[in-house]
Amino acid sequence: MEQEANEIGEKMTDNVRISGDGAPEEEEDLVSPWDVQGTSNTGVDYDKLISRFGCDKITEELIQRIERITKIPCHPFIKRGIVFSHRDMQSILTRYESGKPFFLYTGRGPSSTALHLGHLVPFMFTKWLQDAFDVPLVIQLTDDEKFLWKNLTYEECAKFTKENAKDIISCGFDVEKTFIFSNFNYIGQCPEFYRNISMVSRNVTFNQARGIFGFVDSDCIGKIHFPSIQAAPCFSSSFPQIFNRRQDVPCLIPCAIDQVKINSCHLEELLQCV
Repeated sequence: MEQEANEIGEKMTDNVRISGDGAPEEEEDLVSPWDVQGTSNTGVDYDKLISRFGCDKITEELIQRIERITKIPCHPFIKRGIVFSHRDMQSILTRYESGKPFFLYTGRGPSSTALHLGHLVPFMFTKWLQDAFDVPLVIQLTDDEKFLWKNLTYEECAKFTKENAKDIISCGFDVEKTFIFSNFNYIGQCPEFYRNISMVSRNVTFNQARGIFGFVDSDCIGKIHFPSIQAAPCFSSSFPQIFNRRQDVPCLIPCAIDQVKINSCHLEELLQCV
């Protein structure tokens, strides 16, 4: 059984590519999960950012296709250009039209007792996606990330996680199709989740991680390893209790463009490798 699991895990990650890493060239805008710096007085050049991160613009044609498939108007965030790019959304729509399942994955790093309006934006959009497509949703609360990056105790992280979960629940997600989990609690309970973390971490070198995220020699090793934890929920096999151990269900990730570097597995390749 152990050998079979290892072989399956290796197959899952063999074809996952780390691309469009978003590492800026000299004199280019810097957009990362921790910092945003524009090089001109007009701010960040989002057209260049889309190209650098390997994304595509959301076009009027795509908007019309979404509305045709869901039979409801697109969210105002899409129509107003707040949600402005995507990776492989066309593949998800084709899959949905064929009656094949997919799921949503998003998350929150709990570092305060409450979510402000900016924190709520992706959850408001995710709520619309869940309603429009009627699909399962997993929400990762990265209390371990905040323990590593912030000067917080474990007890503080646990408190913030609980309070943030209340705010997220209040957004009105489908209680029958939504799984909210804390990394500190869930990873130890699910061997499949930890196995995927290990498979991802084995396929990303330190040089890749340093080039993408800008890690320095003084960073603790937990920070360097963390992106593999955030990538693991991309795989349906990380949630055997939800997907009945299926490995062929891809996910759609509503996130800010700086997070594309962390969740950098193309949906088409996820379909191939699982």
